[in-house]
Amino acid sequence: MQNTLLEAGGVRLSVRESGPVDAPAVVLVHGWAQSGEVWSPLPSLRTYAPDLRGHGGSEVVGDGYRESVAWAADLKAVLDHVGRSAVLVGWSYGGLVIADYLRVHGTVGVDGVVLVGAITEIGPERVGGRTGKVMREALPAAFSEDPEVAVPALARFCREQAPGLGGDVVQRMLGTALRVPPRVRREVFRRDVDSAAVLESVDKPTLVVHGTADEVVDPVAGEYAAALIPGADLRRYDGVAHVPFLERPERFAADLAGFVAEVSR
Repeated sequence: MQNTLLEAGGVRLSVRESGPVDAPAVVLVHGWAQSGEVWSPLPSLRTYAPDLRGHGGSEVVGDGYRESVAWAADLKAVLDHVGRSAVLVGWSYGGLVIADYLRVHGTVGVDGVVLVGAITEIGPERVGGRTGKVMREALPAAFSEDPEVAVPALARFCREQAPGLGGDVVQRMLGTALRVPPRVRREVFRRDVDSAAVLESVDKPTLVVHGTADEVVDPVAGEYAAALIPGADLRRYDGVAHVPFLERPERFAADLAGFVAEVSR
């Protein structure tokens, strides 16, 4: 694995690159208050896992967190770095970042789309952004500048988003979440985005993976995206919560590899 720093409109983005250079390219977009480190290894694929702006090793900038054009520009910089068409995989908030890219650039440079426990919209009454009780209970405490308020809320969120994860994984995710400044954790939620028309216009193969026990992003959000994207394949992971690629890594890796092989022919 190697780490690369990219310039995206003046924002430095950190990208983890792994896998055979001649394998199909996959861009892995992480969720809220995490980083590219969260993804399980996928040795059969060439993966690019960026840290979103304000997250992980990427630059903490003063603005852009509420703007679709900013998120789209960041993801375009990653695709430009890849240098060939790729499959976009978005987990949780990463699905919204992919929707932002599609809103601005369409499917240029995209072989296929995979949404994993993902939102594609955000704001009051947005079905594509509907959250579950674990997410709702974490907010607004997780935004607090006071560590005595924020740390317990984030620790509970990391633990309860997928109750079967080991304690070491939960602590690593908590550490990553605490690296994200409270202002950034808050700003990315201060958006109101409707993506219905964007989803309806997707003209590339799409796979939607969602755990039936997800209490961070309501499974209805995945069903909404799958219903709007023409020909989308919805795969429900029974009994799985919010992190299918960590809870069922072998199944997820097989599903993703099969999808990538199909769309990269």
